[in-house]
Amino acid sequence: MKQGIHPDYHSVVFRDISAGMTFLTRSTATSSKHIGEDGNTYPLIDVDITSASHPFYTGRAKIIDTSGQVEKFNRRYARNT
Repeated sequence: MKQGIHPDYHSVVFRDISAGMTFLTRSTATSSKHIGEDGNTYPLIDVDITSASHPFYTGRAKIIDTSGQVEKFNRRYARNT
């Protein structure tokens, strides 16, 4: 592995703003904000959505009935043969 060409890979805390959940992982991302966890201080990165708040993962996904739209498209753009 070449020296000096790889970014710094360190521990970072990501915080889901909408769910209020935090998790510690490793990343190359940096931030000027810091948070204390486990007796250590880590860079804090706020994100809008994670699996804790995404509708698909939480089961709050809305199913949109597009069948009428599909038929309308087919009527409008169907080939007249």
